[in-house]
Amino acid sequence: MLFRQLFDRETCTYTYLLADPQLRKAVIIDPVVELVDRDSQFIRELGLDLVLAIDTHVHADHITGAGLLHERFGCHTVVSEAAGATADKRVADGDTLEFGRQALEVRLTPGHTAGCMSLVTHDRARVFTGDALFVRGCGRTDFQGGSAATLYRSVVDRLFSLPDETFVFPAHDYRGRTVSTIGEERRCNPRLSGHTEAEFVTLMDGLKLANPERIHEAVPANLRGGYAEGSAPQPAPQEAGWAPIVRTATGVPEITAEWLAAHGGLVRVVDVREAHELDGPLGRIEGAEHVAMWMFPSVAADWNRAEPLVLVCRSGGRSGTVALQLCDRGFERIASLRGGMTAWSDAGLSGPGAG
Repeated sequence: MLFRQLFDRETCTYTYLLADPQLRKAVIIDPVVELVDRDSQFIRELGLDLVLAIDTHVHADHITGAGLLHERFGCHTVVSEAAGATADKRVADGDTLEFGRQALEVRLTPGHTAGCMSLVTHDRARVFTGDALFVRGCGRTDFQGGSAATLYRSVVDRLFSLPDETFVFPAHDYRGRTVSTIGEERRCNPRLSGHTEAEFVTLMDGLKLANPERIHEAVPANLRGGYAEGSAPQPAPQEAGWAPIVRTATGVPEITAEWLAAHGGLVRVVDVREAHELDGPLGRIEGAEHVAMWMFPSVAADWNRAEPLVLVCRSGGRSGTVALQLCDRGFERIASLRGGMTAWSDAGLSGPGAG
């Protein structure tokens, strides 16, 4: 498995990028919005297809980057169903999150907050514990439905039941420690090792910690999946199952430039600009057909309405208009390139399949 551990110095948050090394399908765990550019660079440089952006819980100290990654790569956002947050996918205990031939098992581990979960690799070699279990510590339990008794049971029953050699990768560390193991934490964790549940509850209740500085900003934003208030797009139904489409306020089905770069060889791409624009500074997408906007919908009358089709223009306006016209005429798998060739150029992309 391809594995990268990334760090946010501001909030001491660890972000994890995992991928199938052959199929290049990837997931990211606990991304931070201010560092999405860094994460995006890794994803592009490694030639990955980001399929899931996962938050282990609703964070109180930073805003998730999941929403922005969804916009850039078309990935699905994921939270626990107990978190009560906006996401494309809400998971329950025992669910499996697949990426290529790799998978993560969901283990609900509430206590820090009511909606916390941990993620175990299919071979049990690694567990991503969020804020449930740290290296020689654990998450606080005094807000967002937290409970010291619940956290104790989560760690002892759901995490300490893993093999001793399972590597523990937490969501935070404030002293520069990057990894531990289940065996180490069972023996050496000063908050949990050798303590009864009652002793642990007494210890946690006595911490009297100040609230995180950004809690009043971060929690509402993270309940929206990281989107600005009122801006979270609504995913379209995926009965066609061909692309992670987002619909605009006017109903235009859109996909991102990053998604098209990674999957362009699987779809028909049609550029609806005027002919003179194709040789302009924005260039053109390799392999795209050219059918000017004014030629629709008559030219498309005989096209296969079930074929995946992406429409492209300068900034997304004309292609969006054509997409809606073709939707009205029964085209089932159609999308406009969000931001058009301007977004394609800004992302530094060169052609379908380049990502």
